[in-house]
Amino acid sequence: MNAAFGAWTVNDLERVAIFLGALLLLAGPLGLFMARIFTGKRTWVSALLDPVERQAYRLAGVRPDAEMTWRGYAGAVLLFNLAGLLLVYALQRLQGALPFNPDGLPGVAPDLAFNTAVSFATNTNWQAYGGETTMSWLTQMLALCVQNFVSAATGIAVLVALARGVQRQRSATIGSFWVDLVRATLHVLLPLSVLLALALVVQGVPQTLQPAAHATLTAPTVDGQGAPVTEQVIARGPVASQVAIKQLGTNGGGFFNVNSAHPFENPTPVSNLLQMLAILALAAALCVTWGRLVGDVRHGRALLCVMLLLFVPLLAVCLGAERHAGPALAQPGVDVAASELAPGGNMEGKELRFGIADSAIWASATTAASNGSVNSMHDSYTPLGGLVPMVFMQLGEVVFGGVGSGLYGLVLFALLAVFIAGLMVGRTPEYLGKKIEAFEMKMASLAILLPCLAVLVGTALAVSSGAGRAGVFNPGAHGFSEILYALSSAGNNNGSAFAGLSANTPFYNALLGLAMLVSRYWVMIPTLAIAGALAAKTRVPVSAGTLPTHGPLFVALVAGIVVVVGALTFFPALALGPIVEQLSLAGG
Repeated sequence: MNAAFGAWTVNDLERVAIFLGALLLLAGPLGLFMARIFTGKRTWVSALLDPVERQAYRLAGVRPDAEMTWRGYAGAVLLFNLAGLLLVYALQRLQGALPFNPDGLPGVAPDLAFNTAVSFATNTNWQAYGGETTMSWLTQMLALCVQNFVSAATGIAVLVALARGVQRQRSATIGSFWVDLVRATLHVLLPLSVLLALALVVQGVPQTLQPAAHATLTAPTVDGQGAPVTEQVIARGPVASQVAIKQLGTNGGGFFNVNSAHPFENPTPVSNLLQMLAILALAAALCVTWGRLVGDVRHGRALLCVMLLLFVPLLAVCLGAERHAGPALAQPGVDVAASELAPGGNMEGKELRFGIADSAIWASATTAASNGSVNSMHDSYTPLGGLVPMVFMQLGEVVFGGVGSGLYGLVLFALLAVFIAGLMVGRTPEYLGKKIEAFEMKMASLAILLPCLAVLVGTALAVSSGAGRAGVFNPGAHGFSEILYALSSAGNNNGSAFAGLSANTPFYNALLGLAMLVSRYWVMIPTLAIAGALAAKTRVPVSAGTLPTHGPLFVALVAGIVVVVGALTFFPALALGPIVEQLSLAGG
């Protein structure tokens, strides 16, 4: 089954087909499930969780029928996220004096604690630390794992508020953030995470409160200082519960330093497939949910088609690039061809139990979504293969994107597309029956362009300052790619990284933290402003000049706008990094 098929193998085609087929099969039922939740209808978890939801409102003093204006909704989002950020920061700083710290880990340094708190509050989950050697179990569970839930729920809540803005007429309100947050957490993320965590435990992922295990070495050795080493310390802990929500919530922060390449986080091909599906499942399903909430099912399917139209070709490029070994590997006497006995291609930095196909699919999925978890080392990819994850992020994390945040980001591009189409035919642009005017376009432009600005300005600061260059271990184009990748990751709330960049410094912790804040809230708040503006408008009837928002023309137009904005913004930077590196390899 490993016969060659162009640059791919039959095995590659099978794995991609299984992954995409399973993803599309999951999208429909999950999307309908979430649509029922956010329209107040009963689901299979209602009998168990509705009483818990009502009790949560009582304890918090929230009236579920009290709705908010867009400003009130935005204020609640910012207040809740600020509180979470401060709590995560405090737990990290004080963890040395807190319980559930069997390995006696000290408090986290201030700059790293700030970066991590911002990272998890913004659904970025950038990790400049080794989880098993830096964070106590209390920090992992109460700080990081909780933020995995509520940061993802915040993205879903904002998307639901935007849907209400589209669907309502002459309304001053767009719902209650507290209700949307509780429903997204309690009815969507929690039950799905429990099911996935149980499946991962079956596959061998640890879920324990026992301290690290100690194994006696059969062949004792010495460490770097010459001291004898007679045992191996094997870190473990409540892993499965964090892995489940890190994937479902497009968070990506790993319990261990090597993330999903670690055999305790991702031990088998089955666990690998489950986690890859979890990364994109909710993002894809929310397209179905969106269609139901705005009253146009075909439009939701069209947005899913936009995502697939961008995802599949870039995945093909990444997988094809990794099927070709670079000049350093393709030397005389080295067999780099795929066969029954060897995977062929570029296996540097990849796990043997996953191979090239599952590594490339994961790398594409995790950066197309705002996830950032990894099962291989992106820094070890070929320049062209490594360019693909970077491009996925630089497109704005809208090719699936984060849970909720990816889709409302794509809707902003859809508004830009209908605006341009309206200008082309000389009509006021319309989106799902609402006229798109100057205010909406100003807000959409801010949300689209400010993350781009954070990436490019941050990269310029890093390469032009001594503190930024000091963290680069690789010279030339590849070193520039590592910096550009880091800022693209932080500036689009992804969280993955190239190796070779020492990012745990005050300079990078501060710079990347600020980029994460800009790319999260300077997209979220303009989106809520658009929701409020649309909710106040009345619907206009469809006419001969209205651009249908469900056909092939609309799909192609939105996908083209996403590509053009990304290409015009980032092509010069890419030309200085992965493109010139690929050309230098091709030239010998």
